[in-house]
Amino acid sequence: MSTRGTYRIGTLIAVVLLVEVLAWAFGLGLWLSAERYLPQFRLERRWVLWGLFAGPVLTLLYLIGLGLKNRALRRFSSAPLLPYMVPGVSSWRSGLKFLLLRHGFSFAVFALAGPQMGTRLEEVKAEGVDVVVALDVSNSMLAEDLKPDRMEVAKRALSQLIDRMKGDRLGIVVFAGEAFTQLPITADRSAAKLFLSSIGPDMVNAQGTAIGAAIDLAHRSFQPGGAKGRAILVISDGESFEDDGEAAAKSAAGDGIVVNTIGLGSPEGAPIPERRGREVVGFKKDREGQTVMTKLNEDMLRRIAAAGQGEYVRASAADTGIDALVAHLRNMDQTEIGSYTFAGHEDRYQYFLAIACALLLLGLLMGERGLPSNWNSFLPWTA
Repeated sequence: MSTRGTYRIGTLIAVVLLVEVLAWAFGLGLWLSAERYLPQFRLERRWVLWGLFAGPVLTLLYLIGLGLKNRALRRFSSAPLLPYMVPGVSSWRSGLKFLLLRHGFSFAVFALAGPQMGTRLEEVKAEGVDVVVALDVSNSMLAEDLKPDRMEVAKRALSQLIDRMKGDRLGIVVFAGEAFTQLPITADRSAAKLFLSSIGPDMVNAQGTAIGAAIDLAHRSFQPGGAKGRAILVISDGESFEDDGEAAAKSAAGDGIVVNTIGLGSPEGAPIPERRGREVVGFKKDREGQTVMTKLNEDMLRRIAAAGQGEYVRASAADTGIDALVAHLRNMDQTEIGSYTFAGHEDRYQYFLAIACALLLLGLLMGERGLPSNWNSFLPWTA
């Protein structure tokens, strides 16, 4: 409780901003977890979530308002007389009242967004194509000529592809010196998203870049009786020395499978960092002790795309090229594909609305002033 007759602005700023950051971190963590692990969860009106950004604005206005109150109090009376002229000014009550109202507002916004949970699985029909992504996870993908590095841009490209696949099915093959299937062709986008967190060069023991083996494995991944439109998407820097990627792409194209490629890196190249934990401790060297430079082999990736009757796109840190390739996929023959999704969604806004009402009610009932430190002097029997 303040005995100065003014609000402790510094303390309130620290506490309110700390709670604000923790609330956003907690909320985003729950949201990402629900998106990944609870496919039966959805929001009926996602656009309402934009209202959550009013929270930081309210916080800023509250802190500015406290500053203006303090200025007005100091003009009203001298500092020694303020505790007597304006008794009971309580910083912690003011802060707690605001936090209750502010976060009650957030729960109310989330309730208005219409959280729902699916209660049963139903088969739905959608038109789409089958796509197998062949993803390069060799050490050269750690080069940082694309920021933060080629691997992260590749993961972003795969994430964007998953987000843009509505009625399509997706499979994933990873490769370095050898290739193996990470995800069979499926309509389950949450399973594909789950895979993203585990991508890295340590997935494959044999290093190198066997693009041909990856295309052959992707070719064999397509199921009999699958979609008419079938495509392979190779995401790589194109440094292939192990096999013939063009021949594999030509073989796939002979079976009606289009092979597209995305190039990662720069023609000038970059060294391959070696890390201990997250710290870069040096760069990969050859047997002569020279720093190894890894370069984007655009010519190789263009030839593979041409042999596979597909398209080549060069990725950048700002544009992964996925949008252009998805537009190309939409021009392919679409097939009606059956998949399962959660239906019979039931509203769950009541829980969030109840929490919002409780917080708002507590905030409205709480006063901003406590008993003054010299409260005994105000009692009639002490006069």
